[in-house]
Amino acid sequence: MLFLSIESLSKQYMTAEGKDKPLFKEISFGVDQGQKIALVGINGSGKSTLLKIIAGLETQDAGTVAFKNGITVAFADQNPTFQEGDTVITSIYSSQNETLKILREYRQQLTHPTSIDKLQDLISHIDGLNAWDYESQIEQILGELGIYDLDQPVSQLSGGQRKRVALARALIEKPDFLILDEPTNHLDLETIEWLENYLSSQQMSLLLVTHDRYFLEKVTNEIIELDKGQIYRYKGNYAYFLEKKSERIATQQTEVEKAQNLFKKELDWMRRQPRARGTKAKYRVEAFDEVKEKAHRKSEGSGLELNVQGRRQGRKIIEIEGISKAYDDKTIIKDFSYTFKRGDRIGVIGKNGSGKTTLLNMLTGILPPDAGAIDTGSTTVFGYYTQKELAFDEGQKVIDIVKEVAEVIEISKGTFITAAQFLQHFQFPPDMHYTQVSNLSGGEKRRLQLLRVLMKNPNFLILDEPTNDLDLITLNVLEDFLMKFEGCLILVSHDRYFMDKLVDHIFIFKEDEPAIKDFPGNYTDYRQNLQQEEEAPVAKKAKNKLPEPKASVDTAKKISYKDKREYEKLEQEIEVLEEKKQRFMNQLNETSLSGKATHEDITNLSQQMDEVNRLIDEKSNRWLELSELM
Repeated sequence: MLFLSIESLSKQYMTAEGKDKPLFKEISFGVDQGQKIALVGINGSGKSTLLKIIAGLETQDAGTVAFKNGITVAFADQNPTFQEGDTVITSIYSSQNETLKILREYRQQLTHPTSIDKLQDLISHIDGLNAWDYESQIEQILGELGIYDLDQPVSQLSGGQRKRVALARALIEKPDFLILDEPTNHLDLETIEWLENYLSSQQMSLLLVTHDRYFLEKVTNEIIELDKGQIYRYKGNYAYFLEKKSERIATQQTEVEKAQNLFKKELDWMRRQPRARGTKAKYRVEAFDEVKEKAHRKSEGSGLELNVQGRRQGRKIIEIEGISKAYDDKTIIKDFSYTFKRGDRIGVIGKNGSGKTTLLNMLTGILPPDAGAIDTGSTTVFGYYTQKELAFDEGQKVIDIVKEVAEVIEISKGTFITAAQFLQHFQFPPDMHYTQVSNLSGGEKRRLQLLRVLMKNPNFLILDEPTNDLDLITLNVLEDFLMKFEGCLILVSHDRYFMDKLVDHIFIFKEDEPAIKDFPGNYTDYRQNLQQEEEAPVAKKAKNKLPEPKASVDTAKKISYKDKREYEKLEQEIEVLEEKKQRFMNQLNETSLSGKATHEDITNLSQQMDEVNRLIDEKSNRWLELSELM
């Protein structure tokens, strides 16, 4: 069943020079019920604009966008907007969904009661909608996204926090069709993995823009590429997309070469004809224009193929001795020591706010440690790519930003390239060099910022979330550059694919442990090791319960028997809890109708019922797991 139909959609925008530039032209595609599609393309190709048009936040120049009648649609934007005076809770419950409206009123009555009768009516209404489970799911989504202070004004939140609130709002609505623009940006790795599993298990239709290749591989079943204003569909995973895209580029390159040969012949013919165009064969002139357009079409390459001459690195790089750092009463780094070696490639992982950026700022001298010392070698030259956005004057052009760093760059001994050539390597064609920076997309600005860092030719490179807002092509070529980079590399990234490819050991930050752990291996190695550690006590306990190996014992049967007993016990416990829940409901009804109940009585009963609901959900989930095993 078709949920979304796009027909002959076109959109263009006005450049700083006053010219119309098309983003896409007469594109058409559809999304079926339950289909999960990733939209990919280079920065500035129009992906976010297309999503906003589909969501109804922008208007197209031509064409139609049509959703199936009666379905609900939700959109989580990269830069979400909120109503003036919104708190987190009012924003999350702002949907027109009837169940959410009732649950919002119920929450308001619990925190700011106005009438016991009103609360009783709401409880009855929630019972009628069977919405207690829905409230439990809302709590889970908020908790997984790290949203706890529901009364905080949205205006006081950081950009990343605002985006998590917008994502929570979209997920909580449980729409039939969900649109997400870079949902993994500003999320830590554990939260990304939760979101990945959540979206994979839902039956909703999904259209999202993402550069996270593991996320894309697991969540989506089709890829749509927006390239030079046209749509290309790939029914398969990310590996299939790469294979078919390379075949398409090879075919296009062959066509361009043929067109270039034909163009030379046609150009010769045009020049030999009389100057007045009216005397030429009309069909020949039209054919010439068509061939000219194809012949001048740029073939798509990797864009970035740089091997910049590395600076010499001395014996001493950086020596860290017992550093600590605290904010107020909270210690986030305690007694950390490490001596960097040549060629170190270190990933840094941990929840947002655990101290990752603080460590980077101390290494580069932006922040002093509270205790301990950092001794930096005399030949160490930092290149530090931060999450802070590029600062520029409104009138500055792209070429000006680059020339602030250097006019020419040495890429190997005795070989130099100009700033303009360096820009082209970073997928900024000549016609963009004099574009004002204010007209660039978010991804293009980040790419320009990254370019400036690499131009400084560092031998100690620190990249703090470099993958945010970068397209897949830029990520691939950046990876290629970093694979060849001979200096030290510290990488903070939520992109697991990027991390796995580039690092060989990891600094691990834990929220409640100020000691930084050094793990040998990449991110996937770390997760597998963590899983083994979690499973080890269970395996050991099961092993200890086995009898002496006098007789042959079937371990699988013993475990199955235990599971069966737990399964039967859970059924009884859930039944008891359901009866308990009903007693609380009856007690709440009787207390409310008596007219003698205080606010404390109502609140106490409601809290007890919430706890019972939580236990029912927890035990029901375990019962389902066991039922599948059996």
